Amino acid sequence: MRAAIRSSVPDPETVAEAIRPDNTDEMTTRVEGDTVVTTIERETASGLLTTADDYVVNLTVATELIERTTDLQHTDHE
Repeated sequence: MRAAIRSSVPDPETVAEAIRPDNTDEMTTRVEGDTVVTTIERETASGLLTTADDYVVNLTVATELIERTTDLQHTDHE
């Protein structure tokens, strides 16, 4: 079974670099324009679902951290 998860995120290159270390051997992550695309291949539906769930959590954390870091860098600290 295979699933491709496409996510439009700010700074997709940085997000992809942040989540790649957590990829298993059954996963690939690439950037297409402003979208991070991760493909997951697993033998069972339950394995695919579990891996996709873990991935979405990692993607959410990475995206939120990058957004907050960017916000802090753009905040005027006068």
